Amino acid sequence: MDLFGTAGIRGDARERVTPRLALAVGRAVGEDAESVVVGRDGRETGAALTAAVEAGLESAGATVRRAGVVPTPALAFASKTRHGVQVTASHNPPRDNGLKLFADGEEFDAEAPPAAWDEWGDPTEIDPLPAYRRSVADYAREHGPAPEGLTVVVDCGNGVGGLATPQVLRLLGARVIALNANVDGHFPGRPSKPTPETLADLRAFVADCEGPVVGIGHDGDADRLVVVDDAGEVVHEDTILAVLAEHFVRASDVDDPVVVTTPNASGRIDERIDAASGRVERVRLGALHEGIAAARAGGGDVVFAGEPWKHVHPGLGPWIDGVASAAVLAVLIADRGLADLRAPVSERPYEKVAVDCPDDAKAEAMALVADRLPCRYPEASVGTDHGVRLDFEGGAWTLVRPSGTEPYLRVYAESEDVESLVAGVVEVVGGAVEDASA
Repeated sequence: MDLFGTAGIRGDARERVTPRLALAVGRAVGEDAESVVVGRDGRETGAALTAAVEAGLESAGATVRRAGVVPTPALAFASKTRHGVQVTASHNPPRDNGLKLFADGEEFDAEAPPAAWDEWGDPTEIDPLPAYRRSVADYAREHGPAPEGLTVVVDCGNGVGGLATPQVLRLLGARVIALNANVDGHFPGRPSKPTPETLADLRAFVADCEGPVVGIGHDGDADRLVVVDDAGEVVHEDTILAVLAEHFVRASDVDDPVVVTTPNASGRIDERIDAASGRVERVRLGALHEGIAAARAGGGDVVFAGEPWKHVHPGLGPWIDGVASAAVLAVLIADRGLADLRAPVSERPYEKVAVDCPDDAKAEAMALVADRLPCRYPEASVGTDHGVRLDFEGGAWTLVRPSGTEPYLRVYAESEDVESLVAGVVEVVGGAVEDASA
C-alpha cells in the first residue's frame, strides 16, 4: 500500500485517514495475520477509526485483540509474535489521525477481498500495559542503579504517555511529577508536538525544582521524547542521541557494536561512538529498521538506533520507544548526572532551514545541488547516499535533502560558524531551485 512509510500514514481524519481507509487497511493486514492486537491514542476520532480497522481485520478472517488506549510502544510490545495496528497521529494536531502497522514488534508497510462469511474473526480484550511497564523497568535496571534521588518531571501533553512513563519511573524508584498526564484528544494542556515553545510550562517547572531533576516531554503517542535540564533548557536532540549511543556501545560486550542513525544526525554522535570503539551506520530518515537489518546482514551487532528524539532499543524490542528512553536516561542521570553525561559531547551550533521547492522540481534541483555544492566547498568530502552531505575537517558538516512530505529542500548544518555555512549553502540551493523551476 503506497500510502504507508515507516511512520505509517497520518492526516485529516475527515479527508485522508478516514474510516473507509481504516477498513481497507484492516482488511489488508488481516489477509496475512491470524491474530492482530489493536490500540489507539486518545484522539476523539480514534474510537471510530479503531472500529473500522477491527471490522476490516475481522472480515479478512483475523482475530482481534483489543488493547484499548495505550502508548504506541506498548502496542508494539503487545504485537510480539503477532501483528498490530495502532490508531495514532503521533504529534500531529487534534483533527488528524493515523495508522501504524506492526509485525512482531517491528513497523511495516502494507485491498483485499473479504473472507468467507463463516470465517470472520471475533474480538477479545487484552491489557498489555502492566507487562509492558514491567519489561521497560526491568530493561532500564540493567543500565544503572535505581534513580531514587532523582526528580523526573514528565509532561505527557495529554497523550497516552501518561499511562506508561510516570508508572515506569515510579517502579524504578524515581520521584515523579506528572504534568498533563490525563489522556485528552483535544490536547488542552499544550500542542501534541513537544518543542521548546510548547514545553514552556515544563521548562519553568523544572527550573524551579530543588535537587537533582530532569524534565521529559512526550508527543501524543509517546514514541518520542524531549529532555529538559535542571536550568529549564531543552537539551539538543543529537546530544541525547550521542549520550545514549555511547552508553550502549560501552555497555555492550560484542565484537562489532553498531549504532544506526540518519544522515541529518550530528557528527557529535560519530565522535562519541568512535571514542567508545563502535561504529556508525547511516540510513535514510524514517527507515531505522532497514538500517538495523542491513547492519546485521553485514555482521554487525546493533546495540542502539535513533534519529532525533526517536530511539530504538534492540535489547528491548525493534520498535521506537520514548518510554524506554525516559527510563534509561533516568537511571543514567541518577548515576552520573546529566551535566557529566553531556560533558564529553561536542555541542557545536546546529541549524535547520527549509528552502521552498516545488515537488516536480526536486529531482532536478538536487542534481544541480550535487554538482554545485562541492564546487562551492572544494575542501569538503562529499557523500550522496541520502541527499548531498559535505563533511569538513574539525567536525563541521552540512546536508541537503528533499523533504518526502512537503515542497521543500531541507538544509542541515553544524559548525562553529554555522550562520555563515548555512548562508552559503542556502544560496547554492536557492539558485538550484530557481534554475530547476524555470
